[in-house]
Amino acid sequence: MGAERKKNVSKIQTTYVEQQEYAEIASARKRKLLLRRLSLFLVFASFLSYLMISSYISQTTKLDAKVAQKKKLDHQLSELKKQQDILKEDIIKLNDDDYIGKLARKEYFFSEKNEIIFNIPEGKKEK
Repeated sequence: MGAERKKNVSKIQTTYVEQQEYAEIASARKRKLLLRRLSLFLVFASFLSYLMISSYISQTTKLDAKVAQKKKLDHQLSELKKQQDILKEDIIKLNDDDYIGKLARKEYFFSEKNEIIFNIPEGKKEK
């Protein structure tokens, strides 16, 4: 019972039927070409999106690294500016003769006339 029956119907051989058959064949070809074009477009679009996404990810990682490096260098720059300010103050102080005298007495134990220097050792801190 599920067997197919052979159809004993023959086709009419007219120009209209032939035109319809050619039209069906042509539409089948068009559909097949359309599917091929769409599949090729899909492959091309997926390849382009892969390239764009990978480029975006690599650029964001590079940008993050550059931002971190910039923060580090900004911190280093601020430290160097502080150090530069301290050194400028030292230059200004070293141009003063009184400061040089105090520094020499403190660091190198030089004394003025009739001056006695007492060296007090630093003791242990009280508990």
